[in-house]
Amino acid sequence: MRQYEPFELSFPGPRLTDQWALIDLRAEFSCGDTVTSANGFYDGGGRYVVRFLPERAGMWRWRVSGCIEAEGEEMCGSPAGQHGPVRAAGTHFEHADGTVFMPFGTTVYALASQEDALVEQTLETLKAAPFNKVRMCVFPKDYDYNKNDPPCYAFERRADGTWDTGRPNIAFWRRLESILDRIGAMGIQVDLILFHPYDRWGFAKMPREDDLRYLDYLLCRLAAKPYIWWSLANEYDLTLDRKTLADWEEIEGFAAEHDPYHHLLSNHNCMRFWDFSRPNVTHACIQTKALAEIPRWIKTWGKPVIIDECCYEGNLPHFWGSISGPEMVKRFWRCCASGGYCTHGETFLSADDVLWWAKGGRLKGESPKRIAFLREIMESLPGPLEPMAVGLQALGDVSGAEMDRMIEGAQGWMKTFLTSLSMMNERDRRPHIAGEHVWAAHCGEDAYLWFNDLQCYGEMTLDLPEDRRYRVEVADVWAMTRETLCEGASGKTVIRLPGRENLAVLAVSVKE
Repeated sequence: MRQYEPFELSFPGPRLTDQWALIDLRAEFSCGDTVTSANGFYDGGGRYVVRFLPERAGMWRWRVSGCIEAEGEEMCGSPAGQHGPVRAAGTHFEHADGTVFMPFGTTVYALASQEDALVEQTLETLKAAPFNKVRMCVFPKDYDYNKNDPPCYAFERRADGTWDTGRPNIAFWRRLESILDRIGAMGIQVDLILFHPYDRWGFAKMPREDDLRYLDYLLCRLAAKPYIWWSLANEYDLTLDRKTLADWEEIEGFAAEHDPYHHLLSNHNCMRFWDFSRPNVTHACIQTKALAEIPRWIKTWGKPVIIDECCYEGNLPHFWGSISGPEMVKRFWRCCASGGYCTHGETFLSADDVLWWAKGGRLKGESPKRIAFLREIMESLPGPLEPMAVGLQALGDVSGAEMDRMIEGAQGWMKTFLTSLSMMNERDRRPHIAGEHVWAAHCGEDAYLWFNDLQCYGEMTLDLPEDRRYRVEVADVWAMTRETLCEGASGKTVIRLPGRENLAVLAVSVKE
């Protein structure tokens, strides 16, 4: 057995025919001074299972109690390549062993609700795609271009047609796990969406006790998987007519408390952001196009920020599903050059209603290979990027006494400029500054990135540290080309550019 790979304890027992969502099956695992507890689940056919994810190498001793009594031990090694679950590390992500993880995600909401042939086609597409994270739902979705019933459901039905959450459908959970495990085996993280409002089957309207019973069984089955993330919902705020904020806070707390491995956890909005300052929340998962605000959000929450929905590349008659490939690529670069991360989606009209964002299939758009180009650049850097305040955004949060001091020390046109800025009300100042945003980020003094977006500069002046030397490149984010402009640059460096949009400038420190 290997560190960061789950192992499974399986025991025969009585065949349950009535309720099996909540069973009395507990286990304690110990290795040295590390002790972890986990609950087990019923897997049908008289099979009782406990899963465990060892996060250190060594001999793990275990003891199972409750409806099954057993004990034993399992040796877990530490082979190369097993990096472990992804965690939040400051405002970025890293695996449990410290390896940096930069999410380049995609969205296939209803993948698990498709027939096997379409699932197979989607998994084959993912093998060749640049994405290392997938957003997908547990429950089926009822929405435009997504009206099919799933092959099976999460629960058995009662005689009156309602769902019996006390009797999980074992075939559904085994099938879901198979899909998840195959994605995880590709090195792709699964951002699993636990609830959503787009529903005609009744899953979005379950009473609280059913929600928690479902979550308990899900966590017992899936929490030991190292590649899993928890997204409490897709557009949680569209359920506020049936789930209050207090209900959602209880769901959040339950998921965090019953996950022994503390996987990444967040909640996705339509309009109203979730409170990402809450202790259980590991990162911000946001639907927005206000990408210039990313540096402010990073500073406010001190956590990673992922724009998990910024519209989709496609041609739907909806504003959210009809941006061009070039615009999708730009939005990825804007996020990365702000110290954040972005998620892809694709929504091209199709006679068979197989749209990637909903069901998977094959990718048809122009953005994925350009996202691969960006990912290659980002992962070549010495570390994750932090936002760099340049131009007006450096003054965005300056007000009151600090602004007065700046005005007092300024001269000439700068004094007039700052005085005018100070007279703007906050409601006007923030969108005005956002419209003048400069997309820039840095990795300490090791690397700097400027994404020039729509600007067609013929030249730029880079203000680099004078005591270091840099290789300066220009990258065409659409043509996917890189050209070295100069070697050994330091201090104020003027570079010549070809005077067109879609260019990024990268300065990376080199050893002399």
